[in-house]
Amino acid sequence: MTATPTILFVCVHNAGRSQMAAGYAQTLGGDRVQVLSAGSAPKDQINPVAIEAMAEDGIDIASNQPKILTTDAVRESDAVITMGCGDACPIFPGKRYEDWDLTDPAGKGIDDVRPIRDEIKTRVQALLAELLPAEASA
Repeated sequence: MTATPTILFVCVHNAGRSQMAAGYAQTLGGDRVQVLSAGSAPKDQINPVAIEAMAEDGIDIASNQPKILTTDAVRESDAVITMGCGDACPIFPGKRYEDWDLTDPAGKGIDDVRPIRDEIKTRVQALLAELLPAEASA
């Protein structure tokens, strides 16, 4: 693990779950982490309900753009967190891989997206607690 770990969040469209996770990781981890997000089949824009849900928690992801998953993004990451993209993510030895089983917020209203957002926040907090030294996260 490098001094500043790089976390890659991946979902199919890179428009909801991975964008929310990246928003939390960047906000909560600050300059102690590098955060990337990508999708195996990215959409052309971020899910507007995901943007709204994150804004409710004070995080602005409205200017983010979905990105295609690349082998280089996986190679340069210390932790790769997938959310429903199956085998689309290349595997490299020595990396931490986790698959978070989260409901896709696509097509859902704000009342259905809030619990997904809250679960993502909880998981990101736990991940950061594991990746960052205790004295840095105090």
